[in-house]
Amino acid sequence: MALVENNLLGEHHIRYGGYGGIAYHHISDNYIALFCNFIACGVWEGVYILDGLWQNTSDLQPDTLHADTHGQSEPIFGLAHLLGIKLFPRMRNWNDVTFYRPQKQARYQHIDALFSGDIDWKLIETHWADMMQIVLSIQAGKILPSMLLRKLGTKSRKNKLYRAFRELGRVERTLFLLRYISETSFRFSIRAETTKVESFHSFLDWIAFGGTTIKTGDPVEQSKRMKYMDVIANAIMLQNVVDLTDVLHEMRSEGFEITSEQLKSLSPYMRENILRFGKWSIDMDEMPDPLRPKPLSVAA
Repeated sequence: MALVENNLLGEHHIRYGGYGGIAYHHISDNYIALFCNFIACGVWEGVYILDGLWQNTSDLQPDTLHADTHGQSEPIFGLAHLLGIKLFPRMRNWNDVTFYRPQKQARYQHIDALFSGDIDWKLIETHWADMMQIVLSIQAGKILPSMLLRKLGTKSRKNKLYRAFRELGRVERTLFLLRYISETSFRFSIRAETTKVESFHSFLDWIAFGGTTIKTGDPVEQSKRMKYMDVIANAIMLQNVVDLTDVLHEMRSEGFEITSEQLKSLSPYMRENILRFGKWSIDMDEMPDPLRPKPLSVAA
């Protein structure tokens, strides 16, 4: 999201190009925008991926998260597992990621060349109680996952708790990657879900026809701008679903067969039926009343 210059949160982003910040959206599998967090460009996006689930107060309470490569890391995998969250990112260059054996002597047919490390189970066991204490604090609302993950960043590599979360994350990420490379349907489902997020971003840009640049430097107003746009997007999607449902009922009453596969191809991100600028009717035959300005008496 573009910001004006001289903004405390804004900076130039190498990945996206331009000057601004990152509007980090959580989109449900039924297209609804659940949560949005406005973050600086210089942070690892995955640090904030779990916050949306704990700050989401809607009836939809997901237990699975999809993201791109920047939405995951070994500590994030470890923390997500302890929180009961299934993290399924769309991994780029997965063949460059380290696979870990459960024991150093473990060997596997056909895929043994993938593994180049082994798990330190003793480290996980030693700090298991500490990790569970942190998880309970998050579940009790005492801290946000992002607060912990920022502490467990790259500068904490000598921290034993960081190493324990990282070690557990290595287990979970290795299991995920093995499934990711072996199941075509699994990869397809992940790609389908992450594509919804990209489509939502395009839909949101279309809604912001007045310009996508946030001109205020107030972080609260910046966050409100993003959340208000999500509300508008959800309202438009709701109306699109209502209109689609009416049309489908009409088609069925006319004898058309409607299958579940056809319904899966529909999206509430339609925009061709929306008049963004309203509808203006101009009658060139109707003449306005002539202008007869009258003097205005003003009290002295």
